[in-house]
Amino acid sequence: MFFVAGVRNAAESGRGNERRSIYQKFREVDLLDKKKTVTALQAGEDRAILLGLGMILSSFMMYFVLGITILRYYAESVWTEEGVCVVLNSTVTADMNCSYHCGSDCWRVSKYPCLQVYVSVNNTGRVCRLSHNEETQDASSECVYVPRCQKDSTAMQTIKDTIVNISLHLKVSKQVTCYYDPSEEQDTVLLTRIYNHSMVIHSLLWPSCMLFGGALIILMVKLTQYLSRLCEEIGKIKR
Repeated sequence: MFFVAGVRNAAESGRGNERRSIYQKFREVDLLDKKKTVTALQAGEDRAILLGLGMILSSFMMYFVLGITILRYYAESVWTEEGVCVVLNSTVTADMNCSYHCGSDCWRVSKYPCLQVYVSVNNTGRVCRLSHNEETQDASSECVYVPRCQKDSTAMQTIKDTIVNISLHLKVSKQVTCYYDPSEEQDTVLLTRIYNHSMVIHSLLWPSCMLFGGALIILMVKLTQYLSRLCEEIGKIKR
């Protein structure tokens, strides 16, 4: 009888050990899966942080490039005041020479009409020469518009006709909106500005969006990590 009871106890003990070993195996598998999940999440978070830092660094580089190009030209521009210019004289004076590239070590000459326009700024009696924009002002001290020299004779003829039409339009309209130097150091006024407020704002928009996006990605990753640690701490307290 004692032998039978001993056999039963040994069998029950073996079954209990077998259950514990199976439970331990399931627990080990579960812990291994959790470790793999945590490792994958950490790798994804690291990549997201690197992406955010890369976006922020790229935005700073874009700010630097804009600072030495567009922003510098905008800050150095003296044609800051907008006014009304009354056309005093609009004349096509002569044909100006321009050159275009026609191949290796080959340059040929073409011509375009030079339109000279003199205006009075805000009816003050101050007479200035009208120029299309900053690039035209740097390229020519006489003509309102300096077209790109074209190899095609038809294209050059179209440009010539356009310049003549502009001259006729200025003679009829008599008034145009212009930009002038309030210090009166420049005797030239501009019809349009390349580096104006809207261009500066538009050029700063994209790096600003990239900077905000990179900072937002890093902030979301850090917030997710904080909430994950908070959930783990709450779970430990409940246990």
